[in-house]
Amino acid sequence: MPSAKDILIERITGIAERVGASEGIEIVEVRLAGAGRGRLLRIYIDRPGGVSHADCETISRQVGTILDVEDVMPGGAYTLEVSSPGVDRPLKTPRDFERHRGEKVTVLLREAAEGQRRWEGRLTGLEGDAVTLEVAAGRQLRFGLGQIERANLKFEW
Repeated sequence: MPSAKDILIERITGIAERVGASEGIEIVEVRLAGAGRGRLLRIYIDRPGGVSHADCETISRQVGTILDVEDVMPGGAYTLEVSSPGVDRPLKTPRDFERHRGEKVTVLLREAAEGQRRWEGRLTGLEGDAVTLEVAAGRQLRFGLGQIERANLKFEW
């Protein structure tokens, strides 16, 4: 059974996704931390070619207005931050894995595969719910999306 916080995040995500879709902006993640007047709502956005300051302002203004008008945040007091997910962007959905094919990633598995949970490599594919990662030249590791605890792009300097 989802918690009240999970339900609230789901509702906020829906609002943010509707706003983002109208602006051609993807909502990567919505996080809610803190309590009372110290609540912090973070929305991470992305778009092909990157995110501008104006994109962040647009999402902040539009989502903030809807949250306030619809009285979505119980108690009313919160701080809203909108930003890009950064160079180590999390990968969560099948679409994320598909879009970042060919890029270097770090994956933390829920349970060890071949004796380890943390893997780095080039994302070479997604078929159904199976992710393929090239962990060494000519050596690939395959695992299901459900086995992933966390996955992030790995920035190559």
